[in-house]
Amino acid sequence: MEQTASKIRVLIADDHALVRDGVRRILEDQDDIEVIGEARDGQEAIAKALAAGPDVVIMDITMPGTTGIDATRAIRSSNEHVQVLGLTVHESPEYFFSMLQAGAAGYLLKKDATSAELTDAIRAVHRDGVYMHPTVAKWLMKDRMGDLQRERAPNVDTGLTGREEEILKLVADGLFNKDIADRLHLSPATVQTHRANIMQKLNLHSRADLVKYALRRGLIQLDD
Repeated sequence: MEQTASKIRVLIADDHALVRDGVRRILEDQDDIEVIGEARDGQEAIAKALAAGPDVVIMDITMPGTTGIDATRAIRSSNEHVQVLGLTVHESPEYFFSMLQAGAAGYLLKKDATSAELTDAIRAVHRDGVYMHPTVAKWLMKDRMGDLQRERAPNVDTGLTGREEEILKLVADGLFNKDIADRLHLSPATVQTHRANIMQKLNLHSRADLVKYALRRGLIQLDD
């Protein structure tokens, strides 16, 4: 007897009921996605995420009280296996990098995102741990072009070993230490040691810094 694949469990956090209803209707039509709850503000999102343990939280940024950024940070600090997908009106580098720094795996703009893109993004962050809307990708690459030209010189000696370059790419792609360990046939402790060495050699301080560095070096590509 075949085992039925489990559905992606989603929590919707937005202070506008109309948005929550619209997102729920879209997701209810998907065979592989299940909406397990809704939250009207950041604090409720934290409580429900910790209680229900969703796979993905769709997170608005500007909400009363606790912001989506703070809620993302709290959720990810408590359970790193919960992926957060930002869904926002804010087409702003400050908001984007703040969400990335807080631990978000993806960022969608309400004005541009279609129903298909929303469901694709949910599947992407659940599967790969990373997704960025094409509009954000275009803005990001344009915004970082100055840094790209300054920092991405040919044959740059980063001081990283081949294994460290490999782990850097996987971390930037959104994989956790255990996932990287399984893929490379290493222990999680060894992966963590490599990761710490990477951060020290490159003078980086967070996963967001790693992602930005990997983008500049061309080690990863944003979704088209």
